[in-house]
Amino acid sequence: MRMRSSTPRRLAASTLGVGLAVAGLTAAGTAPASAAAPVDIQILATNDFHGRILQNASGGEAGAAVLAGAVEQLRGTNPNTVFAAAGDLIGASTFESFIQHDKPTIDALNAAGLEVSAVGNHELDQGYDDLVNRVMAPYDATTNPEGGAEWKYIAANLKMKATGDPAVPATFMKSEGGVDVGFVGAVTEDLPSLVSPAGIADIDVTDIVDSVNTEAAALRNDGADVVVMLVHEGSASTDCQSPQFTDPSTTWGNIVQNVSPDVDAIVSGHTHLAYNCHFPVSAWAGRPVTDRPVVSAGRYGVNLNQLEFSVDPDTGDVQAVDQQLLPLMSPDPDGSGPGLPTALYPADPAVQTIVQDAKDKAAELGAQVLGQVAAPFNRAKLADGTTENRGGESTLGNLVAEAQRWATEKPESGSAQIAFMNPGGLRDDMAGTVDGDARDVTYKQAAVVQPFANTLVNMDLTGAQIETVLEQQWQRDANGKVPSRPFLRLGVSKGFTYTYKESPVTAPGQQDGTTVDTFQGEVTGMWLNGEPIDPGATYSVTVNSFLASGGDNFRELANGAHQADTGKVDLSAMVDYLAQFASDAPLPVDYSQRAVETSDVAPAEPGGDVAFDVSSWSMSTQADVKDSEITVKLGKKVLGTAPVDSTVGTDPYDNTGTAHVDVTLPVGADTGSTSLTLVGSDTGTRVHVPLKIKKAVPTLKVTVTPDRIVAGETRALVTVKVVAPNGIPATGAASVEWSGRQQGQGVGGSLVDGRFRARLPVFKKAGTKTLTIKYGGNDQLAKVTDTVTIIIRR
Repeated sequence: MRMRSSTPRRLAASTLGVGLAVAGLTAAGTAPASAAAPVDIQILATNDFHGRILQNASGGEAGAAVLAGAVEQLRGTNPNTVFAAAGDLIGASTFESFIQHDKPTIDALNAAGLEVSAVGNHELDQGYDDLVNRVMAPYDATTNPEGGAEWKYIAANLKMKATGDPAVPATFMKSEGGVDVGFVGAVTEDLPSLVSPAGIADIDVTDIVDSVNTEAAALRNDGADVVVMLVHEGSASTDCQSPQFTDPSTTWGNIVQNVSPDVDAIVSGHTHLAYNCHFPVSAWAGRPVTDRPVVSAGRYGVNLNQLEFSVDPDTGDVQAVDQQLLPLMSPDPDGSGPGLPTALYPADPAVQTIVQDAKDKAAELGAQVLGQVAAPFNRAKLADGTTENRGGESTLGNLVAEAQRWATEKPESGSAQIAFMNPGGLRDDMAGTVDGDARDVTYKQAAVVQPFANTLVNMDLTGAQIETVLEQQWQRDANGKVPSRPFLRLGVSKGFTYTYKESPVTAPGQQDGTTVDTFQGEVTGMWLNGEPIDPGATYSVTVNSFLASGGDNFRELANGAHQADTGKVDLSAMVDYLAQFASDAPLPVDYSQRAVETSDVAPAEPGGDVAFDVSSWSMSTQADVKDSEITVKLGKKVLGTAPVDSTVGTDPYDNTGTAHVDVTLPVGADTGSTSLTLVGSDTGTRVHVPLKIKKAVPTLKVTVTPDRIVAGETRALVTVKVVAPNGIPATGAASVEWSGRQQGQGVGGSLVDGRFRARLPVFKKAGTKTLTIKYGGNDQLAKVTDTVTIIIRR
């Protein structure tokens, strides 16, 4: 039996026994009472529900009605049940809940009988005041129509800065079958970077382990027989033996290994991963139970954690623990193979009504016009004009990326400079409804574009990491195999452009032993607002939470430094963006391409030709504006144009808009590394093509007069003429040197009209002399050396 502090309830019983003995009222001769049967306590737990009140079979999301039905059915098997959660029940919600400030989720979870939850970071998306005075406050049709959570929110590590008092209750306790079950809550210590600082300006976020250990001891002193920790923090791995769980130097490992033995189980969340682990607690040696459950149900109501404690009601000791991860939807409904999952539990009728009412209300509210667009913002399409092409750049992908960059450009959100958007996160075009010369965009139309309610995550990436991210558009899974979609073109925010080239390769397919013909890409240049990206510099980048975790094989994004979930939902960002830029005048469509492919550009000389191929210049839908030609510039000088062929292809790549560029560089072009600028006058596309202008090799023409040079008599004249490849006389300096012991072994000077003359000394001995002629070069011409042999006669 594990040792623990005595509780007031136990002390009262002991005192009563002593009193009876003193009074002589002993139980002598009385048969001892039989031991009470163990009481089974069931804890059902969810986490990171995020307002997923509707069923989404393709995602395995059961919906609020089935979640409630599961709790009800499981409670029917054991009335000693507590339904608990580990936070993020609201916030980052889908449209049906989001549009009503998560009131449908609050109502559904109330009806499902939720009793206690840790505070999650998304509970504080709208600030501490909103949590306390709306969400947690009693429902009132007049004063608080959007709140009224009937469960208790707890967090031991949230304190008021001014007083040190709890910002919300630290613990919750309930008696079930004569067993006192205590809960202690906590929220991630990263909270200050996950929500607006202004919203929690009065709150201190303290150490999770210290806070929980203090409050767990207090629960024991208050008589708790079982203590469950609800914490909105979790593992980044589902492997129970990974350092995430076992290494105390990691955030989660510190919690798992250092939370005190007063805690019987840890129910977690935040990372959206499902795991069902248990770890030994050394202080429990000799107890019937020596391992502590550490669990998470994943996200979105896909699963429930079930913990069952068998407790001795006389001693309060846990005799046995059973733990399961219960899916709410079947992965294979009829056993015949892949298919849409079906619910494993009946839907609760009352909650189903709440969900249907929310859906109907969302349809009504979804009709509200957010703003106007001048023309459709479309996803990329293949040649048939209707099939989505996730490998193509699109006006919609770039719009969403720009909206997310704008939504996180303030310092408290990360001062974002660049944003990327995955094409799979765009589920419909934003065409709007025609209204005269513009198109109305409604809430619903914006919502169906981004239905996943991902949050926006800001991070720091080096220029080299950004290049890696872009090259991961050519898809490979974690094992280096090519997935079913071999290429995914990221939407990119305004101001960031890049060039690339791709090469055909053969790579392993997803089926063992197979290979596929595909491509590998290489980024050849990147620019932000016209300035080259420095591989070693750090840039602030925003992506949605799906990408931030390495989704769609963009694994480098998971390595971003200082990752911070801003608490902003992608749909909310678009709603705010349209309110800002599309309410007074229709939002124009930006048809400019961020990514352009160019073939290798060979170094060229001033006055020389530059030729290369261009592709991915055009957007792919019929409605998209396209350029008929590309203007090629070096600095401000126009070098020429190239016609564009915008025929749309049938392959899932970004090849629409091809051209062949062939221009001549100015004779006076500066040498070194520079770039050509390609401009589309109709689309506004403007990209840079890296170019190296090398120095031209001039021709040296050397003449020596007179023809006969006599030892001891003749001073020969050497004339050096330096001519550029275009025939223009060169500028710069030249010299003539010779071998021998006589004085004046070399002479040099500036070219005049492309010429340099050097008078040689009188050579005293007959024989041959080797003259070395050197031209020192200039900004356009390379250095050149030549030799001439002269004969000195007697």
